[in-house]
Amino acid sequence: MKLAISVKYCTSLCLAAWLAGCAAPVQVKLDGTVPEHWTQAAPAPGAASVDMRAWWRPWGDARLDALVDEALAHNLDVAQAVTRLRQQRLLAGTAGAAYRPIFSAGARTLQDIAAIDSYFHASLDMVWDLGLFGAAEAGERAAGAQLLDAGARLQAARVALVADVVHRYLDLRLAQRQHALLADMALLDARALRLARVRLDQHLGTQAELQQWQAQAQARAAAAAQLRETQARAAHGLALLLGRTRPDPAWLQDDAGAALPEPAALAPAELPADLLRTRPDIRRAEAQVEQAAADLGLARSALYPRFQLAGSLLYSYNLTQNTRTRMDRMPLLGPQIDIPLFDWGRRRAQADASEQALQGAILGYRQSVLEGLAEVEGALAALAAQGEREQALSAAREQALGQAQALERRQRLGLASEWSALPGQRALLQAQGEIATARAARALAYVALYKALGGAPLVPVDDPVARAGGAP
Repeated sequence: MKLAISVKYCTSLCLAAWLAGCAAPVQVKLDGTVPEHWTQAAPAPGAASVDMRAWWRPWGDARLDALVDEALAHNLDVAQAVTRLRQQRLLAGTAGAAYRPIFSAGARTLQDIAAIDSYFHASLDMVWDLGLFGAAEAGERAAGAQLLDAGARLQAARVALVADVVHRYLDLRLAQRQHALLADMALLDARALRLARVRLDQHLGTQAELQQWQAQAQARAAAAAQLRETQARAAHGLALLLGRTRPDPAWLQDDAGAALPEPAALAPAELPADLLRTRPDIRRAEAQVEQAAADLGLARSALYPRFQLAGSLLYSYNLTQNTRTRMDRMPLLGPQIDIPLFDWGRRRAQADASEQALQGAILGYRQSVLEGLAEVEGALAALAAQGEREQALSAAREQALGQAQALERRQRLGLASEWSALPGQRALLQAQGEIATARAARALAYVALYKALGGAPLVPVDDPVARAGGAP
């Protein structure tokens, strides 16, 4: 009898091993091809490759570096992403637990049918799902997909955080500089209004001149009020990114010397197109493909019989001992086979649906790559356009400066009055404000470029949690 059981057992295992070979792992081929060079812009001759982990540091702004480091260490969105990644790492370590032997023990008392004796039963049971036909591999693949998705979410949080911190910082610096220019313009407008009234009283000027300067002063005051709002929003937004309850008071002050990145620091460096694959959305799309492949593997494994090894060791003791039987031990060991018969059609439909879901995920991955290409090309075009705009405004400022200097020389020589020099001086201040705005817009285009490239402190492959919440 024991020999017969062993033969059946070995036959079942051999059959299971043969059927398991019929369920090969799901093979996935992703199309991640990208062009060798970008079409919108080329790096300057001799430009070095950029360090994607710290793309803002070449600006040489120690204040900005400190703010980014503080944000990476204290931002709550990043901290939540870190906890999700830790959670998935813990779960990934137990991905194969469902396909390992599971032991359970129990004890109870009962009576026989004749109600003569009472027995004490203690049992030790074991169930082992072998995870054949790719089920175990699919479970581990699903855990890996969740881990990859959590890592991509963490990188996305860091990318958005760094870009937002730099964006808010640029808004603050531009507002501080513009406020200083508006303060100089306010002094100029006040002097122009006094002279306009004097000229009107002396019948040297017209009411239209006075009204024109009054309109310009009112427009300047309106611009200052809007600038205060922008500065306050940027300050509180930056405080939120840093995990602070309120902004630094210095952020709300005027600063004529507020630094903006120099044009040389905003020139695009060498940007290999392969950097595009580090984008968080592309990594998340890859995770979705892996999850769909795992679901397909599980659906295919459900088409085959499910094999389990079950064992039980039962100990029985007669408590009343009214009959001759006192105690007994009953060991049991053998396979359990679950064959899909009546619901095979449903399982087949589920496998076909999972196949379609996988194809959709593969197409979604390619769509993410193409969207990344388009976004980077658009950011390169915007950066080039803002550079041309700044150059044109700089040329206009040089002309305004030359005219203002010429009028100043004529005034010193007594060939022109102070009144005639006021429009040129105001135009020069406006040109300086437009250049500062253009410089900030160019810097924001630079931020958008590296955000499109997925530029942020990347998660190390060996230990994604150890440095996830800290500075690079």
